Amino acid sequence: MLQTNCYLHNRAILITGAAGFIGSNLVKELLCTVPSIHIVGIDNMNDYYDVSIKEYRLGQIDKLAKEKKGCTWDFVKGNIADRKLIDELFAEYRFGIVVNLAAQAGVRYSITNPDVYIESNIIGFYNILEACRASMSTEHPVEHLVYASSSSVYGTNKKIPYSTDDKVDNPVSLYAATKKSNELMAHAYSKLYNIPSTGLRFFTVYGPAGRPDMAYFGFTNKLREGKTIEIFNYGNCKRDFTYVDDIVEGVKRVMQCAPEKQTGEDGLPLPPYRIYNIGNNDPENLLDFVTILQEELVRAGVLPEDYDFEAHKKLVPMQAGDVPITYADTSALERDLGFKPSTPLRDGLRKFAEWYKNFYNL
Repeated sequence: MLQTNCYLHNRAILITGAAGFIGSNLVKELLCTVPSIHIVGIDNMNDYYDVSIKEYRLGQIDKLAKEKKGCTWDFVKGNIADRKLIDELFAEYRFGIVVNLAAQAGVRYSITNPDVYIESNIIGFYNILEACRASMSTEHPVEHLVYASSSSVYGTNKKIPYSTDDKVDNPVSLYAATKKSNELMAHAYSKLYNIPSTGLRFFTVYGPAGRPDMAYFGFTNKLREGKTIEIFNYGNCKRDFTYVDDIVEGVKRVMQCAPEKQTGEDGLPLPPYRIYNIGNNDPENLLDFVTILQEELVRAGVLPEDYDFEAHKKLVPMQAGDVPITYADTSALERDLGFKPSTPLRDGLRKFAEWYKNFYNL
């Protein structure tokens, strides 16, 4: 087990993508569990999906922040690709820990809209790295950079479960390529400038107030509208569905354990750099997944009890950029941080269905 060497108490922490699914839940968790903390969130609030969901998440954070004495929360509407803005934030707040969750997400969207991936995932992340580098020569250097990677970097890797020791040189989408690039860029900056950094490969995150472009959310919308849902790879896809609370717990633990700075035999710094998988370590068949989803939607009253599910599903071939299975080897996470995601799929989907009913006033 790693020892805590990065304390959250009384620290200024930057969370990019703070109105996003994972980012907003991380902010709430830190406000709830850290007695005194100063969180600065940034998000460009783009319309890749329904902005009202992002506004809902921010509203929850604002309400929580007002209730928490000794904690402060500042939100900045802006783009991490704006170098001047990022430099100004680092200069003003002197962040101890930086968590970069801002990114253009989605595999299929990257096929039709590549420009936004380069702007956010490459240029934006470069700006974060540069700001961290600049901080290293000040009295308040960044102690730990934690950033989101993705299970997509594994591409069509045949070896399962996916291990962070595996080669990941064959991405099958631009999105995956940008995430692999983030890992390489972070490694270079860790080596050159001794910046402790940890990359997290997330596996199919789901839960309440999630992203509408994700399968479970899109399926729900279509079923409610009486439309037919398409299940790719004829239902034979498997996904390591990971409940958002498990992801957040993993991120929080990682934040507090920065890689140690060490000197190699050549007298130069060894890169203080790590990569972890955060997944459920239990892939579910997509067909089983949608069956459980439908049952929980009926239970929550989102769908009527006599809903004819069979009449509203269609098995179709695999889509470009998709992979047949995602499966996380989480042994390093367990070994170093004593944590393994464990929320059962039905429990997570039940919470999503109940949130969906309330959010849309059904």
